[in-house]
Amino acid sequence: MKKNFLLIIIGCFLIISSGCTNPSTPAGHEGYVKENPRVWGKGGFRGAMKGPANYGVSLWRNEVENVDMRPQTYPESFKILTKDELNVSFRFQTIIKVKPGTIKTVVEEFAGKDFYQRYIKEPLRSMVRKNVQNLESREVKEKRKEISEAVLKEIKEYLKETPFIVISGVVGNIDYPDVVTKAVEKKLAAKQLLDEKATQKEIAKKDAEIRIEEARGIAEAQKIINSTLTKNYLQHEAINAQLKMASSPNHTTVYIPSGANGIPIVETIK
Repeated sequence: MKKNFLLIIIGCFLIISSGCTNPSTPAGHEGYVKENPRVWGKGGFRGAMKGPANYGVSLWRNEVENVDMRPQTYPESFKILTKDELNVSFRFQTIIKVKPGTIKTVVEEFAGKDFYQRYIKEPLRSMVRKNVQNLESREVKEKRKEISEAVLKEIKEYLKETPFIVISGVVGNIDYPDVVTKAVEKKLAAKQLLDEKATQKEIAKKDAEIRIEEARGIAEAQKIINSTLTKNYLQHEAINAQLKMASSPNHTTVYIPSGANGIPIVETIK
């Protein structure tokens, strides 16, 4: 009899234990605790938890759905046909967070932790496409800031009455087709060549100016020399040169045109 009673007690304990749960919520999350009845009970929302927290052991089978309330980055890749019929690839990254204390609304009205996939992703992608497809391909990079601001304004308006806060949205990693990339590279190479030619032209111009100034200097020097070279001065210089050669140990015979009294003749050639 005692043995049967003990078995009954153990059996009851196992049944009760299998029906007990201890839901918990990690840090940075909020938890939506709900009853998930197996045999009896009405089920439904039991309470909210802000992590880190533990709901405690309960007799009924309570479960928790945790949602990360911290800012999260949601990247989306695009390949959009622009106005000039070129496919431009880029990424649009949005940072979104969930308002604290809204876990019940998030789970019951916005699909819980799947809120981005179910409620935000496709509307956001439509907004990005709308703001890009009417631009020329080259304008996508030039107007990336304007595109980001326009999409950010629209998505904030779309989520205005929801538990979600949009922190930022930016266009990044823009890739053009090979034909566009090669055209840009060719244009840059041509511009570099033109800049180089312009530099060479300036150098040649400066060199010409230097040569002109040198010629002017030589002309002025010759003019000064010609005005000071008198006959007497030239005869004096010739005599000094003759004396230097005469005193040189390596001289042999020196022939110098001379006039009266052995003085070198200096005549002005007309």
